[in-house]
Amino acid sequence: MISDIDWTLFAAGLLAGSFAGVLFFGGLAWGMRLALRATRPLMILLPSAAIRIVLLLAGGWWVATWGIAAVAGFASAFFALRLVLTIALRRATGTGLAR
Repeated sequence: MISDIDWTLFAAGLLAGSFAGVLFFGGLAWGMRLALRATRPLMILLPSAAIRIVLLLAGGWWVATWGIAAVAGFASAFFALRLVLTIALRRATGTGLAR
């Protein structure tokens, strides 16, 4: 079963998912910075979320046309990046889970 995976498409999906993740979470960070300084943060947060979600779904849809291996790579890279960023930011801000 492992030999049936198109590793080139999986790698392309990883690359696309990493790129999408960097854009998504970079946009999230930028939107949060703007919202924290704004008098009406909802006017920044809602369009920011909508734009990020639409672009992520569009990118995922585009990658899905390549095949299931690319989708698996895309999702794996996106969620791995999310995990790494969450752990790093919790350590940096000291908001990790209490033990």
